[in-house]
Amino acid sequence: MYIRRLSLVNFKNIRQAEIDFSPKINCFIGANGAGKTNILDAIYFLSYCKSHSNNVDSQSITHGQDFFVIQGDYSMSEEREESIYCGLKRNKKKQFKRNQKEYTRLSDHIGLIPLVIVSPDDQTLINGASEERRRFVDSIISQYDRQYLNLLIRYNSALQQKNSLLRQDEMPSAEMFDLWDAQLAQLGESIYQTRVSFLEKFVPLFQKYYSFLSSNNEKVTLAYESQLNDSKLYDVLVARRERDFYLGYTTAGIHRDDLSMNIDEYPIKRVGSQGQNKTFLVALKLARFSFLKETSASTPLLLFDDIFDKLDSSRVSQIIRLVSEDTFGQIFITDTNREHIDEILGMLDYESKIFSVGGGEVSLIDR
Repeated sequence: MYIRRLSLVNFKNIRQAEIDFSPKINCFIGANGAGKTNILDAIYFLSYCKSHSNNVDSQSITHGQDFFVIQGDYSMSEEREESIYCGLKRNKKKQFKRNQKEYTRLSDHIGLIPLVIVSPDDQTLINGASEERRRFVDSIISQYDRQYLNLLIRYNSALQQKNSLLRQDEMPSAEMFDLWDAQLAQLGESIYQTRVSFLEKFVPLFQKYYSFLSSNNEKVTLAYESQLNDSKLYDVLVARRERDFYLGYTTAGIHRDDLSMNIDEYPIKRVGSQGQNKTFLVALKLARFSFLKETSASTPLLLFDDIFDKLDSSRVSQIIRLVSEDTFGQIFITDTNREHIDEILGMLDYESKIFSVGGGEVSLIDR
């Protein structure tokens, strides 16, 4: 699978663009703020129905304009093509269409076009709150397990109802607590078991990639931290009812889970260098790529947004060696340095295109 053409109107700083891609390697060169990342974000939008960098859809509309349009034409195989359209008008509901037919639910689109992006924003996986790490795990599982996504939606709905109950002036009855705690426990246990099963397969993949990228110089681990590791969720919820009422929110459940990220047995957020942090994140994303490739009908698109800064030449070479394998499909790379791009492409014996991006304008560079 690959995206043949991307059409943009009023998306962030790009007023209008028609870009025909190489089925293998596509590079974008330009200064910071030129719009390189916005092109990758548009491609991401067509896979995940949202921006990678901004949760407010309307903020992706070009300043002073009233709408944006993103359209991608994909070759899924020699016989099958797909056209994906996204349009948004200010103060209106977002429209998503597959082959001109509008989706009833955006969740039905997730997983059709698997994609992995590696970007500077990934640093929040290490330094951010536990919510970032849960979202990372949940987003991978949801790409191939529709039932899991439904479980998450139902769990979060029940959690909101329980928290509304906890914010009342008077202590709720035991019957009311039982109603919501039973739902949270049933849904939470299923989500927990799915996460455990996923991480058992995912962690060895991640460690394999990190070991390769670092030339075996460091040892890394991922550990799933959950109250359910040692207890049944219903029992914990019952034990904390009075405490939760006085706090006004539910303190137990799978919405409190986390991933412990360590390098040489120490938290990477505390001891990791910039290069080690970036290697850790690239290994996480490459493991995500491999996992999605195994569980999806199509090879995921792979997007590298300005990731080669802060990496030594050895680790850059290892990344390039990896993506030069036939395992990987269409790849997108952004950088501010043309020489850097030429060096990377010199290591890759594949068809490629280089685009110049400046002031929201995109043009193909003759080579």
